[in-house]
Amino acid sequence: MSDLPHLLRDALVRADFTYDAVAELLGPRAHDALARNETTPGLRRTAQADGSPLATLVRLFLLQVPVDLAAAEAALPGLVDRMCVEGLLEQSVGEVAARLDVRPYATEHAGPAGVGGTVTEHLWVVSDLTPGLDGAPQRVGTDHVLGISPASTSLAQLTRREPVRRALDLGTGCGVQALHLARHADSVVATDVNARALRLTRFNAALNDVADRVDVRDGSFFEPVVGERFDLIATNPPFVISPATGERLVYRDSGLPGDRVVEDIVRTAPDHLAPGGWCQVLANWVISEDQPWDERLGAWLRDDVDALVVQREVLDPASYVELWLKDSGHHPSTGSATAAATADYRRRYETWLSWMEEQRIEAVGFGWVNLHLREDRAAAPARELLSWPYEVEQPIAPAISAWGAAARHEVGPESRLVTRPDVQQETQGAPGAEDPETIVLRQQTGLRRARTADTVVAALVGACDGDLEVGQILDALAELLDLEPAATREDYLPVVRELVREGYLTPADQAHPSR
Repeated sequence: MSDLPHLLRDALVRADFTYDAVAELLGPRAHDALARNETTPGLRRTAQADGSPLATLVRLFLLQVPVDLAAAEAALPGLVDRMCVEGLLEQSVGEVAARLDVRPYATEHAGPAGVGGTVTEHLWVVSDLTPGLDGAPQRVGTDHVLGISPASTSLAQLTRREPVRRALDLGTGCGVQALHLARHADSVVATDVNARALRLTRFNAALNDVADRVDVRDGSFFEPVVGERFDLIATNPPFVISPATGERLVYRDSGLPGDRVVEDIVRTAPDHLAPGGWCQVLANWVISEDQPWDERLGAWLRDDVDALVVQREVLDPASYVELWLKDSGHHPSTGSATAAATADYRRRYETWLSWMEEQRIEAVGFGWVNLHLREDRAAAPARELLSWPYEVEQPIAPAISAWGAAARHEVGPESRLVTRPDVQQETQGAPGAEDPETIVLRQQTGLRRARTADTVVAALVGACDGDLEVGQILDALAELLDLEPAATREDYLPVVRELVREGYLTPADQAHPSR
């Protein structure tokens, strides 16, 4: 690859073309408007910026309007002609316009050993231009390369960031996940079937100075890594559930019917994990009229993997079809509002909805699949398939790691446990009542789970400070509440194991004074 990515990086750094600087230049109103694909507030703000290189780059790449050639050359000294040749820019008489999006991106990671804290790192991502600005037609080509999106940021927040030797970004797109993985993996393999995506991933790896750690390969799903194993696999596959007919948008359509692509990944990924490795998937799945969603997904899981599956959202078939027809620009409000376009939209809608009815699809679930290949293959698998549409702490990755550690921890009467510092107890009942009607234990961080508790569970959680064994606490509570000690242990030890797995309690030797 040429030295253009490195020269472009130098120019972006000189202009302070970073996420924080752009947000400050635009101000909250224009910045929020741009997130809604509206550019007018941003154009007004940048017009007042006296033609600074930062304002020029914002107008050129983010607001997608032509800029004066002289302003472009001042912001990108010596690079305009080369960027035109490489397809990033196009030049007309006296003006320059963007042909690709160059977008600043910020990520945080742990500071150096011995220093602690977090470090903000500034990255840049090149992708296709954002469609649909200011209500323009949103139609995209079949090989469109999506840029930074809610899906890519969700997967980035989900992915565990412990140091690993080898990582795989399956279906890399423009390479966002590969850039993240390269910060904590010795080597990263990034795969895709879209030739334009592969080209942009290589460019982005060089632009962000990680090309030496990112191996970009052409191929479908696991075909480019046959026989290889990884410590971490992160993937946001083309998971849209459709009849797999008509034109295919590679960034979202796998070409397989229904949720087959997700099922294939879940079933196959363990063959490509090193012992102790993780695969983390952002996915859609079918909720069938004939079978509960968790039972259906549970059948995909191998006996040698632990699995935490979290269903974050559920859409009915009509809402789902409308969402993705708008995404592809087929809704008349996002494309061409002609009679022919309206008829085409209705035909697509009818075809898709009829297929979902034939398949007895009641709804579509969206969420996370986290697979952990156990080092001890003989141990019973830890499984949790959880419907949790509530607000969670981001990034959620530390909570996933904590679940993985808790899933393998043996809890018995001799265990010494500590209540997680963020767990709070809420009580409800009539004013003046001696005992509450309801006790709720609620986490303030991580998944922010909540569960009701009876008197024994609430008292046990309150007493877990690491000094006494669980059995001792249960025996004391049995005596206090006039319960039979052996029956109390038998009834409540399984509940204690649930409390550990769900993160309310942690082993005393793993507890920290604060998260």
